[in-house]
Parts: sequence; structure tokens; C-alpha cells
Amino acid sequence: KSLSIRKQYKESLSYLKESFTHILIITIIFLAFILIGILSADFISQFIDPIIKDIIDQTIGLSTTELILFILQNNLQTSFFSYISGIAFGILPIFITITNGIVIGYVINIASSNLSTLTILYSFIPHGIFEIPALLISLGLGLKFPGFIFAKRGKIIKELKRRFYNSINIFLLIVLPLLIIAAIIEGILIALI
Repeated sequence: KSLSIRKQYKESLSYLKESFTHILIITIIFLAFILIGILSADFISQFIDPIIKDIIDQTIGLSTTELILFILQNNLQTSFFSYISGIAFGILPIFITITNGIVIGYVINIASSNLSTLTILYSFIPHGIFEIPALLISLGLGLKFPGFIFAKRGKIIKELKRRFYNSINIFLLIVLPLLIIAAIIEGILIALI
């Protein structure tokens, strides 16, 4: 059994390496739209403030455990949807990347007027080390997934299965553990504030 998991993990890392270009494209888009979110905070506040207020309202009064589970559920939904959305020829992963980048940029802009740079960096540790990489991997694989249609004739179904298998493998062995760690750290940090 341990050999099987080791083999799956090795396959996951190999597919991750193969998907590097797609993950890099997603990362560049993400960083560009963080910058746009920072620079256009005044313009987009009317759209984003209600979303942030709704999230805050949902977390008020939650215990640390409930907060961790709430964060984990939201992150799992986003990451898993990022995979599935790849079926729509990579359009939805790009849209999700843009949206997340703008929201994070906006939050950084708002936080910078009230908090020190050190506090902002501290707040983003669980995001930056665990959650954001997990999301970018999910989005990158979502972007890569529809490429199976360019496989040689007669190998399209085989390539579809290969991409699906590897994506699920990466989700279970890499993305899920990252999201669990992020949710635990983030939940504890929020509870301490």
C-alpha cells in the first residue's frame, strides 16, 4: 500500500512538473490582478465590500474548530471547482484567477491603510505558503485539462483519462493537505485576533 501511495505521489509530482507552464500563466495573471485590485480599490469597493461583509457575517461567533472547518470548506469548494471548470476550455479558471487576484489586491489596499506592512505579511502567511499555491495549482491544472482535445486521433479518451486521474491524484495528495494546513493556521490566527 505504501508503495502504491509513493507511486501515486511520484506520478503527481511528474504531472505537476508537466503542468508548470499552465500554473505559471495562472500565477502571472493572479499577480497582475492583485496589482489591479490594489490600484483600483476605490472603483471596485462597491462590488467587493458586500462579499467581504457576507463572509465576515458568516464567521462571527464561530469557535476555532468551526472557523477552521468553514475556511477549509470554502477553500475546498474553490479549488475543486477550479479543476472542474477547466472543462469549459480554460475560460473559467482564468476568470476565477482574475476574481481572486482583484479581491486579494483590494484587501491588501484596505489593510495597508489600517495595518503595518509586517502585520499584513503576518496575516498572509497561511495564504501565501499554503492556500494560494494550492489554489494556483488547481487553477493551472484546470487550465491544462481541456488540452486533451489536441491529442492524436484515437488517443483523446486515453489523454482525457490520464489528465483526470493525475488531477485527482494531485488534488488528494498535494492540494488537500495544503488546504488543511492553511485552514488550521488561518482559523487559529483569526481566533487569536
